[in-house]
Amino acid sequence: MLLQVPVPPPDEVGSPTQQQEAVEAQGGANSASAQAQGRPRSEPGDTGEGEGAGAEGGAGTAEPRRRAGEAAAEAEIPVWRRLLLAALQPWRRPPSDSPAAEGRAQEPLLPTGPARVPAAAARCCHGGSKMAALAYTRGRREINQYFSVSSAKGLALAAVLLLAAGHAALRHYPGHDSCEYLLSSGRFLGEKVWQPHSCMMHKYKVSEAKNCLIDKHIAFIGDSRIRQLFYSFVKIINPQFREEGNKHENIPFRDRGASVKVDFLWHPEVNASMKQRLRAWSEEPAGRPDVVVVGAATWSIKAHNGSDEALAQYRTNITALAPFLEKLARTSDVYWVLQDPVYEDLLSASRRMITNEKIRAYNEAAVGVLNGSAQARLRLFRVSQLIAQETIMESVDGLHLPESSRETSAMILMNVCCNKVVRPVDGSCCRAPPAPTLTQKLAAAFFGLSVAGGLALRLLQRLRRRRARPGADVEGAGEKRAAAAAPSEVALQACCKLGLIMAYFYLCDRADLFMKEGKFYRHSAFFTPIVYILVLGLFYNDAAKEFLPVYMHIRVLVAAYLFQTGYGHFSYFWIKGDFGIHRVCQVLFRLNFLVVVLCIVMDRPYQFYYFVPLVTVWFLVIYVTLALWPQITQKKANGSCVWHVGLLMKLASLFLCICFLAYSQGAFEKIFSLWPLSKCFELNGNIYEWWFRWKLDRYVVFHGMLFAFVYLALQKRQVLSEGKGEPLLPPRVANVLLFVSVVSFLTYSIWASSCKTKAECNELHPAVSVVQILAFVLIRNIPGYARSVYSSFFAWFGKISLELFICQYHIWLAADTRGVLVLIPGSPALNVTVSTFVFVCVAHEVSRITNDLAHVLIPTESAVLWKRLACLAAFFSALLLLSSVQGAP
Repeated sequence: MLLQVPVPPPDEVGSPTQQQEAVEAQGGANSASAQAQGRPRSEPGDTGEGEGAGAEGGAGTAEPRRRAGEAAAEAEIPVWRRLLLAALQPWRRPPSDSPAAEGRAQEPLLPTGPARVPAAAARCCHGGSKMAALAYTRGRREINQYFSVSSAKGLALAAVLLLAAGHAALRHYPGHDSCEYLLSSGRFLGEKVWQPHSCMMHKYKVSEAKNCLIDKHIAFIGDSRIRQLFYSFVKIINPQFREEGNKHENIPFRDRGASVKVDFLWHPEVNASMKQRLRAWSEEPAGRPDVVVVGAATWSIKAHNGSDEALAQYRTNITALAPFLEKLARTSDVYWVLQDPVYEDLLSASRRMITNEKIRAYNEAAVGVLNGSAQARLRLFRVSQLIAQETIMESVDGLHLPESSRETSAMILMNVCCNKVVRPVDGSCCRAPPAPTLTQKLAAAFFGLSVAGGLALRLLQRLRRRRARPGADVEGAGEKRAAAAAPSEVALQACCKLGLIMAYFYLCDRADLFMKEGKFYRHSAFFTPIVYILVLGLFYNDAAKEFLPVYMHIRVLVAAYLFQTGYGHFSYFWIKGDFGIHRVCQVLFRLNFLVVVLCIVMDRPYQFYYFVPLVTVWFLVIYVTLALWPQITQKKANGSCVWHVGLLMKLASLFLCICFLAYSQGAFEKIFSLWPLSKCFELNGNIYEWWFRWKLDRYVVFHGMLFAFVYLALQKRQVLSEGKGEPLLPPRVANVLLFVSVVSFLTYSIWASSCKTKAECNELHPAVSVVQILAFVLIRNIPGYARSVYSSFFAWFGKISLELFICQYHIWLAADTRGVLVLIPGSPALNVTVSTFVFVCVAHEVSRITNDLAHVLIPTESAVLWKRLACLAAFFSALLLLSSVQGAP
């Protein structure tokens, strides 16, 4: 096949019969190749080793026993040692009188099957290269044998259980909640992005802040540093508010539209004046603020020249304040702001006594008194110290923080006050998880019963195996029973596994068990995993949003998937001519099953997973275009070229319809605003997001269909040379096309790097994305040596590409892709390694579950299929009813 893009559409998996035919065809090709090279054809079950074992009479009985004994002895050797021995085996020369040495001249140096040495190494005259290649292939075979997909999934399950237990235990310790993390810990990502420890901080807009603080009264009490925090907090509500007036007096702020009151009260020292104010609020409900922010110390250090007596008096005064703070904290949110460090080199002569040593002593006095209080509602605002440590060097006077640092502290305070009210998706700090909806509760009940039933079935199967006759082939019998399992058992086991996986999804992105952090782009963080994956892909090589350039190349990858959607589905319908309902249901089920389940479990609309609706709609467009009268297939077109013209007219009509909808947003929105389509394609109450996503890649599916038509026509007329190692086209044409493709590929990358705005890039993307896609396809396929090489590692990922794309919303990223899942806090590199490993294992298992259920739930008999479609229609009608009930006020 010409098109060998590494990520094939997952919905192109054929039926079991088609897969068996492909396996038999591949086996026949391998046998023919073996005969052509003078090697005997292997019989079924032959491993390619010991080809002459059955030549000697009487040896057929003893040989299996000998091999069984060797296998048992080998099983006792540790896995790491077997891998090392496999890598060193080519250099281990046996004694000259040993049987192995005698047979060395007859043993082929290039083993057949999976241990084949790369051709480049085989042609090399140096024996060391051949030995190295042989060690490479044998070592890889050992890795594949002992580190299988099943063992990887078992390891991932064990890791998830251990991490879940650890996070659950951590929640029971005091101080280990997300609100405490927000107030006391964090780090800078880059220069200005503050990341709290293991939770996400939302950046509040003016409207959000006003909605949160409506009819609220916030009071700031303290010195000039608290006044700075007051100004930054007020500017979140009203960015035009200016720092004017006498600095050493009270400053009020009122927003009459939202009825928000924010006051700054000038109390630079912890003394009787501050005590009187706090006592009045604690004893009289009238005028009591909803939020109180208190802090002071530097004024006392300066006024008393940093004396020890002043420190002792400070401790005494805070002790006197503590009961009133404690009483006030029962009805209001009270925060004591610890003192930030200073930059001593910039301090004026009158402030030289304000040293970091004195500030630490005053903070210790405050913490010692307030932490000793029995009232746990009073919170210490420690995080500004960490922020100041990184930014105080930018201070103008060495005492007051730069504006960016004050804004960060104010935004943290806004998150503390408002996250539990506004409940932003990307604000996980200080916010309890949402209560499950009725639909989610019903889904939990269904999956709970499925898990219980699946575990009970597995227990019964194990009991049956134990009762089997001793000496019987239990393993082989188990495989036969699994192959002949009843559809109900297959469905139950699949739902059991899916229930466990959905529980993990919910714990990651809806419950408060695992932690989350905000996303931040760094070149090293982006390219390091790519290089790592590339190295793995080359090891398994078998012969045969903020950063515009990255954003645009990701857009090309999405367009490439859609290009393959057009190519794959057009090729299937054109060659097979199968327009039956069974094929349509199979494809739609494979595309939408996971998303529908996630919509229920995660309480998200269908359009939230925009890529699946996009691929689904384009598949239906391809089907309708080709299935409508006259149905033109390759078999029909072989008889007359007129049918080719008819198909081109169909494609031209499709192109005109795409152009019309692309430049008529009103018509597009009217079509998809009709009920019940609106329930599928609305997001946040409108169709705009769907319109934007469709328009962004509106031509690429058509390009894929057209490319498939041209390629299959050329293939039918034997214009292309698709033999192994041969150029696809005549040398001159191939060289010209290859040169143009390389230039086009590089030109697109240069353009993507020079594009100034995302809007400008998106405007040109639909027309130019096909350039890099076609350039890659031609570069990949024109040279014979490139066309005959592929990576089994990348191909393995390509088979689960759709599941990877969908699962990353909740179990690799977090907060509906706005954050990053934190399984291992405090170690970003280890966390991304473990979370990625679990994420890939889950995606692969979901792909297998989808395939199993597709074969069970989509029967080939039309009568049964139509009955199940009726049941499916009833199910979705019930979902619509439940969603309307839940959405009712």
